Amino acid sequence: MKKPLKLGISPCPNDTYIFDAWVNGRLGPDAPAVDCRLEDVSTLNELAFGHGLDVAKVSFYAYGRLRDSYGLLHAGGALGRCCGPLIVAGKPGIPPEQLAGLRIAVPGRWTTANLLLSLYAPGAHNKEYMSFDEIMPSISAGRVDAGVIIHEGRFTYQHHGLCMVEDLGAWWESTTGHPIPLGAIIAKKELGPDTTAAVESAIRASLQHARANPAAARAFMKQHATEMDAAVMDSHVALYVNKYSLDFGKDGMAAIEHLLGLAKAKGLL
Repeated sequence: MKKPLKLGISPCPNDTYIFDAWVNGRLGPDAPAVDCRLEDVSTLNELAFGHGLDVAKVSFYAYGRLRDSYGLLHAGGALGRCCGPLIVAGKPGIPPEQLAGLRIAVPGRWTTANLLLSLYAPGAHNKEYMSFDEIMPSISAGRVDAGVIIHEGRFTYQHHGLCMVEDLGAWWESTTGHPIPLGAIIAKKELGPDTTAAVESAIRASLQHARANPAAARAFMKQHATEMDAAVMDSHVALYVNKYSLDFGKDGMAAIEHLLGLAKAKGLL
């Protein structure tokens, strides 16, 4: 009997929604056995750098460093429009050149949020890396001047008395025309093509199960998003689970290659 695959996903509702049926054994015997670990995306990036996961959700920026040992799956990732990270602060209207003088909280060195910030404001080097859920409280408390927020932060930053400085996803879309690649599902190349294909099929089947049985995934989602309002959780899934979640397609792949190509050209990879 094969050992279960080591899977790492985030506790965010888009991941728990997509992966619920697979992780919780609702796909039947044809799906590969899996041992799931839930961590924030920056931790998942580091686990993948250490080759500690067979299949992992990572930032696309991190994937740019992992392509020798991990292959990109075309299902289960996070890519879309109107869903990118936001720069927020206690006051609006801060131009990119002024960000260089501010202390900016960022949700991890190898997150796509950090890559987009570097592309948008190349002079912004005074960064403080912290867990994504610490960023808004840190701005409100004055420990940092601004921050790049991800996940449900785009729905809740105003509750912290914060203002949006820039929507980095909208900036990316307006300057490139591409949707924004955020999170990738990757699998170790050493798994081989048959296991990799089975994993990708399981992810698609799990997503289709969630769409056909939306109530079935809710318990898993709520279990790992205990501090999240139900309406925010539903908005999160509606925004981040889209047509690209089932397959990136040609336009999704073009966006990914453009992002990583630009990162390399700018010396960021």
